[in-house]
Amino acid sequence: MSRQQGPVRADQEVQWRRCGACGAFVYVKRLDRNRKVCPECRFHFRIPPHTRIEQLADADSFRSFPDDHRPRDLLKFTDSKPYPDRLRDAQARTGRQDALVAGEMTIEGRRLVVAAVDFGFMGGSMGAVVGEGIAAAARHALSRRLPLLLIAASGGARMQEGALSLMQMAKTAQWVARLREARLPVINLNTDPTFGGVSASFAMLGDVILAEPGSLIGFAGPQVIRNTIRQELPAGFQSAEFLLEHGMIDAVVPRENQREHLARLLTLLGPSVPELPEVSGAEPLTEPPAAVRGTRDTVALARNIGRPTTEEYIGHVFDDFVSLHGDRVFGDDQALTAGIARLGGRNVVVLGHQKGHDTQALVRSNFGMPNPEGYRKALRLMRLADRFGLPVVAFIDTPGAFPGIGAEERGQSLAIAECILELSRLRVPVVSVVTGEGGSGGALALGVANSVLMLENAYYSVISPEGCSTILFGTADRAAEAADALRLTAGDLLRLGVVDAIVPEPPDGAHTAPYPTALNVKTALVRTLGPLLDLPGDRLVELRRERFDRFGHPERQPIVDWEKRDDH
Repeated sequence: MSRQQGPVRADQEVQWRRCGACGAFVYVKRLDRNRKVCPECRFHFRIPPHTRIEQLADADSFRSFPDDHRPRDLLKFTDSKPYPDRLRDAQARTGRQDALVAGEMTIEGRRLVVAAVDFGFMGGSMGAVVGEGIAAAARHALSRRLPLLLIAASGGARMQEGALSLMQMAKTAQWVARLREARLPVINLNTDPTFGGVSASFAMLGDVILAEPGSLIGFAGPQVIRNTIRQELPAGFQSAEFLLEHGMIDAVVPRENQREHLARLLTLLGPSVPELPEVSGAEPLTEPPAAVRGTRDTVALARNIGRPTTEEYIGHVFDDFVSLHGDRVFGDDQALTAGIARLGGRNVVVLGHQKGHDTQALVRSNFGMPNPEGYRKALRLMRLADRFGLPVVAFIDTPGAFPGIGAEERGQSLAIAECILELSRLRVPVVSVVTGEGGSGGALALGVANSVLMLENAYYSVISPEGCSTILFGTADRAAEAADALRLTAGDLLRLGVVDAIVPEPPDGAHTAPYPTALNVKTALVRTLGPLLDLPGDRLVELRRERFDRFGHPERQPIVDWEKRDDH
C-alpha cells in the first residue's frame, strides 16, 4: 500500500486532497474537521507541529519557547546542494529556524512541556539545534517540575552535521534520564515516520510510548534494509501496530482520542491524594471460616471458567484504568494485564494474570500462563510504580508460568526471579489478591507483598494437585489426596500465615455474583491499603522482608494442629 501523501493538481490544491492509502479524494474542509484523518479509510495524514499542538492543547494555552538557535554548517557539507541552501529553503517553507517546536501548554488543565519535531523541515532530521531544543525542553520541565511530551516525526539524524548530529542521540537520552531520576513523567507520541537516531534515542525512552495508527517506526528504514541486506519485509513491518504486537510501545492511539488519552495519563502519573473511596462490601476475614466443601471442590471452583477475570475486577474496583503494553524487548503478553488506575483519590499500578471465559479468550491469554515477556512487562510497571510513588495492586490467577520451549529460550526463570526481587525492594505499598489459581512461582512473581489477600474459593500452592500426585504417586489419579496434603486453601494458608485475610465469596462461588464479589475485593483492598499509605518506603521494604523471613523460622513460623481442624 502506498503511503505517499503526494500533491494533487494545482487547481485542486485548495479544495481536495488525495488519500495516500485508499486513493480517495477528500474535501479539504471535511479533512480538517476530521483532524486530517481520511474519513474513508482512517489513514492519518502527516500534520505540522502547530496543527498537532492545536489539536492537543487547551485553547490559547500554548506558549512557545524562543526560536533563537540557528543551525550552522560547521562541516561545509555539500551534496547536490550546499547545506546552507537546504536550510534556507526549509526555513522559508516552515517559517522556523529548525525542525523543532517547543513550549509549555495545558491539556484539560494539566500543565506540561511539549517538544514536537517537524517532518516538513528537512525530514525532521535531528541536528544540533533539535538536540539542544529537546535538552532545553527537558531542563524547563525539570525546573518547573512538569511532565514532558515528546512528539516525533523524523527520518533520523541529520547527515549534513555529521558526528555532531550523532552526539545529539546521547544528549537527548541523558536528559530523558535526568527527568527519570527526578521522577517526572516523560511521554512519547511517535508519528509517521520515526526512524534512525531519533527512534534510537529520545523517541523510545519515555515512561509511556504512544503511536499514531499506521505510523512507520523503526531504526533502519524499509528501503535501507532492502538495499543493505536484501531482505524481504513482511506486510505491516515497522508499523505502529507491528510495534505494539512486539512489545515496543504501550498503545496505538487514533488522533481523535489522543487528547483524552494524554489527559488521563497525565492525571494517573501526576500527584494524587491519599483518600481512598468509601466501600460497602463484606469485610475481609481474619479467621478461617468453616469449610463448606472439600479441598478438591475448592480447586474446581478456583478454576471455574466463569470466575471473574482480572480485567473484570479492574472494571469494578477502580475508577479509571489505562492499560500499558509490552516488555520493550519481544512482545506484549496477553496473559498479564498491566496499567495505571485510580482508586478513589489514589493513583496505583495494577498488575494481574488474565484468563477468559471462552476458548478464543483463553487461547489469546494462553490460559493465564505468562511467558517471560509478560513478567518483564510487570517488571517494567513495578519500576514505574517505584519511580512515581504509586502503590502496587496485583491480582493472582494462574496455573503457573508457561513452560514452553520459547519461554525457556527467552529466560522464564530469570523473568520470574527479577519480579520477585523487584517487588521485595519497592518503596511503595504492595497488596496482592489471589482471586483464582495461585500456581507456583508464576503466582509468587506477583505475590511478594506487604499484605496478601485471598478469595474464599481460591487456592495457592507450590504445585498443582495433579502435578504433585504425578510426581509422588506416579499417577494424576490421586490429585484429590494431594490437594488435601498440600494445604492450599484460603483457610489453610491463613493458619500458616501465608495470607493475611480472606475475601468472602457468594456461597456458590464468585462466578455466580461477580459484582458483589468485586465489591468485597475493593473493600478488602481499601482496608488493607489504607494503613500502608502512611508508612515510609524504608519501613515498607523492611516489613516485606520480615514477612518472608518468618516462613520456616523456628521461632516465627506458626505451628498448626491440623488434627483439630474442623474443615476436613
